[in-house]
Amino acid sequence: MKAVHKILFPVDLSDVSPEMVPWVRFLAKKFSSEIHMLFVVRKFDYFSGLHVAQVSIENFEGEIIKGAETKIEEFANRHFEGYSGCRTKVMVGDAAEEIINHIKSENIDLVIIGTHGRKGLDRIVFGSVADRVIKMSPVPVLSINPYTLPKI
Repeated sequence: MKAVHKILFPVDLSDVSPEMVPWVRFLAKKFSSEIHMLFVVRKFDYFSGLHVAQVSIENFEGEIIKGAETKIEEFANRHFEGYSGCRTKVMVGDAAEEIINHIKSENIDLVIIGTHGRKGLDRIVFGSVADRVIKMSPVPVLSINPYTLPKI
C-alpha cells in the first residue's frame, strides 16, 4: 500500500464541511499527512451570452474568489488550529475537474469528500461532485455521508 503523505479535503463551505473535519483530522494524524483544503468557484463565463459585460463578470468573479479565500482561511484556522500541515487553495472552474487537476498537480495520495453538499435542483443541474470525483480520481477516494456515521 502506498503511503498517504497528502490528503485532499475539498470543501464547499456548507454545513457539511465542519461535519467532515473530525474524519479528516483523524486520518491526517493517523498517517502524519499534510492536508490540502480546496474550494472551487464556478466559472461565470456562461453569463457573457446574456449580454453582461465581460468586465462586470470578471469583477464579480474576483470578488467571489476574494471572499472564498477569506472564508477558507477562517475555516482552516477554526477547524485545524495547531495543525501545521494544512494548506488552503481556491480555484475557478468545474468543481470535479479542478479537484482532479489538484490531485494530479499536487501528488495527492487520498481524497476525503462529503457526499451531501448539494441538494434539490442544484444537484440535478450540476450533478454530484463527489460521484464525479469518485469515478475520475486517479487515487483512492473516501466518501463520507457525515449525517449517517457516528461522530469520532
